[in-house]
Amino acid sequence: MVKLVVATTTDPASMNPAKELLAMPGWQPGPTLDQGIRSYSNGDVRLLEHDKGIVEEDDLDQRWENATGQPVDEVIFLSKHTAVSNRPAVTIHPIGVPHLKEGDVPPQGGRPGWAAPPNPRMGPWMTLLNKIAESHNLVPEFEITFEATHHGPVTTKPTMFVEIGSTEEYWKRQDAARVVALLVWEGLGLGGGPPVGNWSSVSANNKVLLGIGGGHYVPRHMDVIKKDGCWVGQLLSGYSLPMEDPGPSKGKVSAQDIAGTWRDSIRAAYDATKAGFPGGDILAHLDQKSFKGWQKNAITEFLVAQDIKIGKPGDFR
Repeated sequence: MVKLVVATTTDPASMNPAKELLAMPGWQPGPTLDQGIRSYSNGDVRLLEHDKGIVEEDDLDQRWENATGQPVDEVIFLSKHTAVSNRPAVTIHPIGVPHLKEGDVPPQGGRPGWAAPPNPRMGPWMTLLNKIAESHNLVPEFEITFEATHHGPVTTKPTMFVEIGSTEEYWKRQDAARVVALLVWEGLGLGGGPPVGNWSSVSANNKVLLGIGGGHYVPRHMDVIKKDGCWVGQLLSGYSLPMEDPGPSKGKVSAQDIAGTWRDSIRAAYDATKAGFPGGDILAHLDQKSFKGWQKNAITEFLVAQDIKIGKPGDFR
């Protein structure tokens, strides 16, 4: 089983960490895939380098397996992050566009209704990222945070993005690139230490948070993750839960009365999280304050009907 780390030459926030990583010991040139995708090998890690946008090369996990016969067990993408605030940040997030319906055109890759299995390393790597960023004086200038699930490319193996943001000035920051490279180096055990975040359903805490609701940087989910030390599954922000307001009603509004793709989005995110954490105890965590009453009631009703457990802070320990 091999682990894929993917970078693109079109993005300095992707290539600079890749170059830092390749400057560390042990790398050897590997095979070239279709479309001229270069590869480098170090132990069970394969670094792929291509020349398209980071969300434009679908199915790299399957393409690597087909070309080499080596099974892939996870994918990690290196990328830039953009934000209206322009605030410097290093972020980690799962991927998918589960709220889009058939016929929709995903604005940043992916496939309508799809969510990739989340990479179990996300939670443990957030802890490691904070440690490395602090030791390299990247904080408090840079925010270290999760983002909600968004964009492609399509993968079928557990996947996460690690991003540097949020403007060209910060995309090119060599100290941020070094931090991301060290995260991958230490997190995958390339330096000789144990890998960080290997999933086991028999670990002391096998609870996995499925985030539902809130803003793009999922602050209330992050609070629970930090305090309870749980694993991190798919993180659906409010924009991934399209719900049509049923309007005034004299009677109780059922979940079936609320139009929109929100049910499909939750189901896809739950199924993807189950695939990423086989045998895990998956609990949905609702950002209660982000919902109106009718939304919260409908989501809760749907979760119960789907036999998806709901957790509150303290339940994820």
